Amino acid sequence: MTLITNNLIILQTQIRAAEQRYRRLPGSVELLAITKQQTIEHIQQAIDGGQKKFGENYLQEALPKITALADQKLEWHFIGVIQSNKTRIIAENFQWVHSIDCINIAERLNKQRPENLPPLNICLQINIDGEPQKSGLSPEKLIETAHAVTQLSHLKLRGLMLIPKPYETFEQQREVFKKLRLLLEKLNQQKFNLNTLSMGMSQDFTAAIAEGSTLLRIGSTIFGKR
Repeated sequence: MTLITNNLIILQTQIRAAEQRYRRLPGSVELLAITKQQTIEHIQQAIDGGQKKFGENYLQEALPKITALADQKLEWHFIGVIQSNKTRIIAENFQWVHSIDCINIAERLNKQRPENLPPLNICLQINIDGEPQKSGLSPEKLIETAHAVTQLSHLKLRGLMLIPKPYETFEQQREVFKKLRLLLEKLNQQKFNLNTLSMGMSQDFTAAIAEGSTLLRIGSTIFGKR
């Protein structure tokens, strides 16, 4: 057994324990392995450990991995900042995009999604703390943007994504994740029927599970520090 496979087993055990502790349905929290700066060999070790969902931040780094592992029936998620001149390649190669923060990018992805592929799964990224240096929609623009995205036939709005500021205490971590959960509930009160909260990383995933995360984005706990 490789170190990466062992790390996955330990992590999955921790996730299942947190589900039970915080009264989440068993298996309701999925794991997205973040493979930024990881080799194809390391990703293959994670696949051998049962991992099928992978996330990438940079398109130029992701494409060789997607190509090399094309026969493995993996699910690829783009989680990085999206440049308008890269939308076509993202639309052609990924199943999910987590980092939508404006309608213009969504419209480009919709137009460039190949007709033979199913709709591209979309999460809207929220800048919950209003950090000027960080991407993401303000909560005030969320409902308007969500309505616009649902009109795009080659996209499927699935939920919300958050990259919060680092908080030291468990209570602080829970509070910021709670804000995203309440935004999702607000959308669902308006019949959006969303089911995805993409939140929680290596340092705060337990708090994210406690507040309703359905998809954790974890890299270093699986692969080690880059």
